[in-house]
Amino acid sequence: MSNLFWLTDEQMARLQLFFPKSHGKPRADDRRVLSGIIFINRNGLRWCDAPAEYGPPKTLYNLWKRWSDMGVFARSFEGLAAEAADRKTVMIDATYLKAHRTALSLRSKKGGRGRLIGRTKGGMNTKLHAVTDANGRPIKFFMTAGQVSDYTGAAALLTCLPEADWLLADRGYDADWYREALQDKGIKPCIPGRKSRGKPVKYDKRRYQRRNRIEIMFGKLKDWRRVVTRYDRCPKVFLSAVALAATVIFWL
Repeated sequence: MSNLFWLTDEQMARLQLFFPKSHGKPRADDRRVLSGIIFINRNGLRWCDAPAEYGPPKTLYNLWKRWSDMGVFARSFEGLAAEAADRKTVMIDATYLKAHRTALSLRSKKGGRGRLIGRTKGGMNTKLHAVTDANGRPIKFFMTAGQVSDYTGAAALLTCLPEADWLLADRGYDADWYREALQDKGIKPCIPGRKSRGKPVKYDKRRYQRRNRIEIMFGKLKDWRRVVTRYDRCPKVFLSAVALAATVIFWL
């Protein structure tokens, strides 16, 4: 029995709503191409090593790059997440993703945003910041260089937080400005205080125990080998790999 991945009719019907329509010359079979793209990203293969059942590797790569540049995978992820997320309680956290030497090769264009890769104690990394719903399913992502603090990701994701009753986070997000910003949005913070605080911060310890769901989410994302190791030089393409993995694992 083949271990190749193939999207079902139901999954394709949900995904095709977010993909551009073909104009002029008919496009290659979307099911075959998307299934091949998923197989490559999940197994960490080079594009030239794609199984023949998925068609020409060049077609897979060209459509992967084109759709990533168009934001198709990010749009699919956010659209499907918006339909089914349980947003009464949200969680925020960040994790490191190791950059492979192929992602570091060649210099980025002068004046550009750069690769979003930075040096940490563990080497060269990209940092993925995420917001999940009450069940630990991701609803928003933000990417920075590895050495960037959690506060930067928290500030960037603050404006796109959904209407929620609670936000769960670890003590790395313990800052007065962040607590005040959450309260201004009508969200109650459930964040333990830093040990350096003079006055202990009260928080709901029983509710806080649910925060392990976001850690489980990161673990599942890292089962995809082109996510746990960053091979893509372009940050937008790499974020597409993260969005595609999140879509397939949690929202299809």
